[in-house]
Amino acid sequence: MKITEEMVDYISVLSRLQLPQEEKAAMAAQLEGIVAYMDVLSGLDTSAVEPMSHIFPLKNVTRPDEVVPSGDREELLANGPAVKDGAFLVPKTVE
Repeated sequence: MKITEEMVDYISVLSRLQLPQEEKAAMAAQLEGIVAYMDVLSGLDTSAVEPMSHIFPLKNVTRPDEVVPSGDREELLANGPAVKDGAFLVPKTVE
């Protein structure tokens, strides 16, 4: 696929880049090389390749769930300005 300077201008607008006029020809050549390589990759037979989401095997690295005691309810409620029925009392915000 032939990449023109108009295409380079359009791509630079989309990517919010400002290319000097002398760099546009070089960028067009580089983009042509990228598109040509994509054509090579598109021609490969990948029917026997299993799709994957990552190139490296990923494992969940979170810690195991363990039941641990949390803070004392009475101590925590003592930090609030008003308490009612074991919960913080807050002003009504919805009518």
